[in-house]
Amino acid sequence: MNNNNINGNHYDAVIIGAGMSGLAVAIRLAMFDQKVLVLERHEAPGGLNSFYTLRGRKYDVGLHAMTNYVPKGTKGTPLGKLLRQLRIPRDDFALCPQIQSRIAFTDANLSFTNDFAHLRSEIERVFPSQTIGLEKLLKTISEREDTALKGGYKSTRKILKDYFTEPLLIEMLLCPLMFYGSATEKDIDFDQFSILFKSIFLEGFARPFTGVRKIIRVLTQKLKSVGGERKMRLGVKRIKVNNREVSEIELDNGDCITGKKIFSTIGRVETENLCDDFENKSIPQDSEKVLSFVESITLTRNQPRDYHIGDTIVFFNEGKDFDYTVPKDEVDLRSGVICMPNNYQYPDQQELPEGIIRVTVLANYHKWKLLSPSNYKDRKNYWYHEMQEQAKQFLGSSAHFPSSDQVIDTDLFTPLTVERFTGHLKGAIYGSPKKNKDGRSHLKNLFICGTDQGFLGITGALLSGISIANACGLR
Repeated sequence: MNNNNINGNHYDAVIIGAGMSGLAVAIRLAMFDQKVLVLERHEAPGGLNSFYTLRGRKYDVGLHAMTNYVPKGTKGTPLGKLLRQLRIPRDDFALCPQIQSRIAFTDANLSFTNDFAHLRSEIERVFPSQTIGLEKLLKTISEREDTALKGGYKSTRKILKDYFTEPLLIEMLLCPLMFYGSATEKDIDFDQFSILFKSIFLEGFARPFTGVRKIIRVLTQKLKSVGGERKMRLGVKRIKVNNREVSEIELDNGDCITGKKIFSTIGRVETENLCDDFENKSIPQDSEKVLSFVESITLTRNQPRDYHIGDTIVFFNEGKDFDYTVPKDEVDLRSGVICMPNNYQYPDQQELPEGIIRVTVLANYHKWKLLSPSNYKDRKNYWYHEMQEQAKQFLGSSAHFPSSDQVIDTDLFTPLTVERFTGHLKGAIYGSPKKNKDGRSHLKNLFICGTDQGFLGITGALLSGISIANACGLR
């Protein structure tokens, strides 16, 4: 299935990219007997939510948590919809809920679980005067349709001022949602804020015991079972255009194929750069202000709880103002995310064999790009240690970070790593600030899904693929 011999050269649907949204599109269309081909330039599927092997160990990329978790039997939720549309039994994903996460600012902490009542009580405790505004916001968000992304950009910061008079609460609510989905500096589109608020606060975090590999395995096996074709290490070199339609696709190996409809999941700008009719060739991104991240991974001999680290995820920020911008230096240590994959409610008291602590902070792609190979290695080492020191301040007063003799292995990836292994220009984790909410491109038979449609995270990416398949591939 993964060799590069194309089974015929014409398809009902060609999907560019074997990330979550690409796999979802392919599964959905193949379920209805369409001849489907998924093309992936890299050797591992999953896109921004994939994995890699280093020194004999497998590391997750992207997956801090799968959002939108709800207890089994809960109806009318995004998780239930995607499982139903892809005809995947819920138990196949083997999701385990979080223990507890926290928004940690210098002057205030708000903890939350997969039960929104916990966060509501926390907000009442820390911001008692803001409870009426919270209930009004909840009503507004509950009335919004997640998959009906329409209209232009709407500033969440401006909208939240209509609900809250306490600026610190606004900053604390924005911090985790922007770190998990905003492609825009300082703000986030209100449609995306609403989706993320539901998926993180009203529903919740979960993770398979074996991480993202479990989800990818389920999806690739499903694709095979419904007759979809998948080619790894084979990307698209050029999209040939005639009369405002994709006429032919030239592959990296020189082969050419055709498809009635083309679905690209690699990003809007990246897709446009492949099209031979596009006037502004080789635009690196819509804006120089592309948001990316540096993430460190630390493996420890003991479980995080042995170091008195009990949270699943900590979203931290120094001071009262959350400055979500491209850093002036290679990274910005003032805010970030600390994730402990060990701290989920795994069945039968299972434990991951090693402790894992992941620290993520904002990064400046251009600063990393300018470094020489030797300086690049030195700066990775420098920032790894600085990030661990910063994380210590927000893990709780009783927590102690593992000493050097307790550390088994470490790694750190940068925006250059993201660009190299995902193809996302400038390491843009959340893609272009400009979203194609309806999935339409400048060509009649080319459609955009995934991050640049405006859906976020694993659940969002899968729903994006499903919605575009339904709207543009099946109708």
